[in-house]
Amino acid sequence: MLKVSHLYKSYSGRAVINDLDFETGKGGIYGLLGPNGAGKSTTMNMLSGYLRPDAGDIEIGGVSLLKNPLKARKLLGYLPEQPPLYQDMTVNEYLGYTAELKGLRGADKKNEVERVSALAGLEPVRDRLIRHISKGYKQRTGLAGAICSDPELLILDEPTSGLDPKQIVEMRGLIKKLGEKRTIILSTHILSEVSAVCDHVLILCGGCLMADSTQEKLLDEYNDRQRLKLVLKGNATAAEKDASKLKGLESIRMIREDESSTVLELIAAPGEDLREAVAKMCTSGGFTLLELADNRVSLEDVYLRLTQGGSEE
Repeated sequence: MLKVSHLYKSYSGRAVINDLDFETGKGGIYGLLGPNGAGKSTTMNMLSGYLRPDAGDIEIGGVSLLKNPLKARKLLGYLPEQPPLYQDMTVNEYLGYTAELKGLRGADKKNEVERVSALAGLEPVRDRLIRHISKGYKQRTGLAGAICSDPELLILDEPTSGLDPKQIVEMRGLIKKLGEKRTIILSTHILSEVSAVCDHVLILCGGCLMADSTQEKLLDEYNDRQRLKLVLKGNATAAEKDASKLKGLESIRMIREDESSTVLELIAAPGEDLREAVAKMCTSGGFTLLELADNRVSLEDVYLRLTQGGSEE
């Protein structure tokens, strides 16, 4: 649905986006992640047609956004972080205006306003001025405008920014529903949002794409060997020394040490299982085993590894 080919963008001779290249299928939600200064905002501005890249191309449904922008934009809906709402319009008036901008008139316009209002859950506030509705309903209104005329590609920039917990849950549910029939690019800095909503993960750092994969494949790649969290009662120095001698161990890390316990992370070599060896070590060394748990790498761990040293704005 969306094909991004070798995008490059610089400011004052400094590359902000450097050879960005990825492709999406039809349908699904793609989470765009990255630290401040990674190039997320610049990427979103280019994907929406607001900013022109210095090099490369963007295709939406096979149509080049650079060579045929009007045709490509008909396939696109965009919700910026701050929705461009007219505060003195009612919700109904704003959606009617948006439908007209997308070429709808008469019965088609009325039917489309009804459709997007119902889909976004705006019925309770349709006759109210936008300035008098809550932040959550304002986000819903902006989203309803973005899906007007039923675009195949939807670009959402921080759609839950500023919402309270209940509104966040509602917005995420709406986004998941929309992603059943269209492709969504979702920019966010909230990792839990990606875990809860997205099928696919795109991680940017320093203007470069560091990861392009489903969550499952990305986590499997980093969980290719056993990782154990070991909590022991006993001498910390002795525990670390004995654990470092375990057969099949690749690396060991002290996570925490206090008066009552020692917490270690043990990483096994590929194909090795350390659990039996840990049990024997505790028996022979006189350590009390308080906890032995699988310490699998999370999406947050992967993100931090890939963006370590990423620039901050």
